[in-house]
Amino acid sequence: MPIAADIDVMPARQKMSVGELADRVGITPANLAVLKNGRAKAVRFATLAALCEVLECQPGDLLRWEAEDTASE
Repeated sequence: MPIAADIDVMPARQKMSVGELADRVGITPANLAVLKNGRAKAVRFATLAALCEVLECQPGDLLRWEAEDTASE
């Protein structure tokens, strides 16, 4: 997947635990872990907006695009 999530960086800067972030955003710690580990297939804009509000950041601080390795052998 060419979209990578850096959701663990911002809470660490604010010394916020995963449980506290999940609680403040209104999602379960398990769902937050799915987002953090890049296993999510989709993210609701409402969830992304809540993350940005709680972490006082922009969506680009949490998500980034990485080119897929398309080199053929």
